[in-house]
Amino acid sequence: MSNDVSYSIGEAADILGVSVPTLRLYEREGLILPIRKASKHRLFSESDLDRIRCLRQMINHKKISIAGIRSLLSMIPCWKMTNCPEETRTQCPAFQSTDSPCWMVENKPSKCSRTNCRSCSVYIQSADCNAVKQIVAQHTLQV
Repeated sequence: MSNDVSYSIGEAADILGVSVPTLRLYEREGLILPIRKASKHRLFSESDLDRIRCLRQMINHKKISIAGIRSLLSMIPCWKMTNCPEETRTQCPAFQSTDSPCWMVENKPSKCSRTNCRSCSVYIQSADCNAVKQIVAQHTLQV
């Protein structure tokens, strides 16, 4: 995930044509993980902007609610993508939950708790609207 160019929350809102409270809502709902400076200010990379454009497309054109998007993202089989052993998987809240994507669950197994979710392949790959369906199919269908 490229973070070469970063925008403040106000700049990101202007670029995307949304309000600052909308971006904060997306973060609170677990749909985005902006970069946090030591001062706690949010920064948004080009990849973050692409992810938000994807979210806006799902909300405005596909008419999927925020709760629906969260549920869709929760179905990404992160345990397969990160090769979690079965004994770890069955204890993982992300494996058991369909309410939130894996990067939002608490009490993650030690392997995941040490990982920065912004740099996790599950979060990165789920940023592309067109890829989410493919990710779920690739990791769940038995051919």
